[in-house]
Amino acid sequence: MIAILLAAGRGRKCWPYNEVRNKCAFPIANVPLIRRLTEQLFAEGVAGVVVVIGDRAPSVRAALAGLEDRVRFVEQPQADGTADAALRGLEGADREPFLVAHGDVITGDETIRALVQSARSAEAPAVAVVQALAGERTGDWITTRVTEGLLTGIEGHGRDGTHRLGGLYAFQPAAVPFLRANPGVMTHVPVGGMPPPECEIAESLARMADAGFPVQALPAGGFLVDVDKPWHLLEATTALLQERSSRLEASSIAEGAKIAGSAEIHGRVVLEPGAVIGERVVIHGDLWLGPGASVTNGSIIGARCLLGPGSRVRDYALLGEDTVLGPDTICGHGAEFEGILLDGAYLYHYCEIYGVLGSRVDIGAATVCGTLRFDDGPATHSVLGRREQPTVGANASYLGDYSRTGVNAILMPGVKVGAYSCVGPGVVLGEDLPSREMVLVKQELIRKPWGPERYGW
Repeated sequence: MIAILLAAGRGRKCWPYNEVRNKCAFPIANVPLIRRLTEQLFAEGVAGVVVVIGDRAPSVRAALAGLEDRVRFVEQPQADGTADAALRGLEGADREPFLVAHGDVITGDETIRALVQSARSAEAPAVAVVQALAGERTGDWITTRVTEGLLTGIEGHGRDGTHRLGGLYAFQPAAVPFLRANPGVMTHVPVGGMPPPECEIAESLARMADAGFPVQALPAGGFLVDVDKPWHLLEATTALLQERSSRLEASSIAEGAKIAGSAEIHGRVVLEPGAVIGERVVIHGDLWLGPGASVTNGSIIGARCLLGPGSRVRDYALLGEDTVLGPDTICGHGAEFEGILLDGAYLYHYCEIYGVLGSRVDIGAATVCGTLRFDDGPATHSVLGRREQPTVGANASYLGDYSRTGVNAILMPGVKVGAYSCVGPGVVLGEDLPSREMVLVKQELIRKPWGPERYGW
């Protein structure tokens, strides 16, 4: 059995993190999405993986480095949709069951295991992983209803669905003609649905169901996050850390790791070689420290935090719960951070940030990201011109790779800063800053004579 992973899209909804990498290569808990999915498939006995690449292809190849003997890459010259990408990956291997997975989906091992088993059992010509809609607008996803274990009423951004497609599929050879006969636009949409001209797998599934070929629904086991927009990065990180915490049975301290006697630990810790928990550190939950990572000098760590190799938290810094630091990051004196900090990013001192910071982001002293609006409500975001209010991470800040802030910069709730951009000193930023731009304060100064005589001397 082979698995075809789709990683050719531009990921524009995930701006600013699609500027320097393919979205599928974004690291969740320091492992790229597509690598985690590939390793899960191999663990369940999948013989080989075909990765369909396109936009930002080098980042996908780099994410799968070391697996080249079992991974083959196929290019999709232009983004013609998921069904077209799946057929390019299939390339004549259509006589055996095969899997198709969106490379930006993250889920638990049990879901992958059930999907592989369903393909081997060959009970239905197609199986789709689904997730019940809970508190989400149905118009945000391709939805379906589930009737007696089968998909019915598949509709693009419909209004009446009870579940959404999870981006994970198992196909038997009988399904291939429906992929090939895809009309190049999704016709199963509400009136005025305005589907883009793309070969969407969901349209092939809908046509299978219409023709009487059963499409089996496989409920996702545990968590499943389709990383489509920036706040889904936070959602995926929280879900994964919570699952890891639930499976963690005891602390593990590698040879060469150290814990100071004055450290106060309320939870389990996993320390890899060279990791250090220093004096007066307080840990409020499970903590994973990578090789050479350190938490020192009075720092405070919230529940379920993961620090990558060589990362440093020091001098009374504070990390909130469900936080991940990438390799070689620094949270220094008085820095407060919660969210995702990618490799090499610096929070040297005195800042307060909640959100996602890209690679090598440099935060100026006293930078503050607002997280609470006066109306206590969620910030409204614009995604490719469409306004929406996320249920998770609406008030977080999202800074693209290689961006930076000057001293005393303030980012209002929900603001996004593009890659290679700069928020200058003293700026109060209340709207998104495009990539490759700098914004500065134009200050007006009033000068007056002053001196001892003003005090009556």
